[in-house]
Amino acid sequence: MNELISIFIGMALVNNFVLSRFLGLCPFFGVSKKLDNALSMGIAVTLVMFLASVVTWFIYHHILVPFNVEYMKIIIYIVVIASLVQIVEMAIKRTNVTLYNALGIYLPLITTNCAVLGITLINTQEDFSLIQSMVSALGGGIGFLFVLVIMSGIRERLELSDVPKSMKGLPIAFITAMLLSLTFFGFGGMV
Repeated sequence: MNELISIFIGMALVNNFVLSRFLGLCPFFGVSKKLDNALSMGIAVTLVMFLASVVTWFIYHHILVPFNVEYMKIIIYIVVIASLVQIVEMAIKRTNVTLYNALGIYLPLITTNCAVLGITLINTQEDFSLIQSMVSALGGGIGFLFVLVIMSGIRERLELSDVPKSMKGLPIAFITAMLLSLTFFGFGGMV
């Protein structure tokens, strides 16, 4: 149980995909302007990470390893992730058109979000069990969601602040991300 907690905290805080590994920066900067969109994108990414980890674990251990074709894992993982994103996208479009329109291009970009591919590769590299892979994916997804929500809250406040014209938008977002990244490095001393 302690090992699972350590994996979860490690993926969510210490080895956060956005702030420590610098993966998934496109949706991080693109969707973190509004809290609602950030929350929805974070949940969607967490769901895809979790499902992709489960599916790729089974594919890796029951197809790739037995047939000695582990070198195909990246291609297979990308196909699995793309399929899962399509399913999530169709579900969101059917249940919440407003959210679907708000997420726009960033929803299909989950397919190419390197954080989603990263979690599947990390799980394989670390030779995690199915439960460990699931906890790792949840930790990574919750960490991604956590950072998106924090950043969107800060960016909403920055819109109301007196920021120099040359720093408005993405420049101040990059500086904010740098400062957030420095704060997350403090979590490394906990584990």
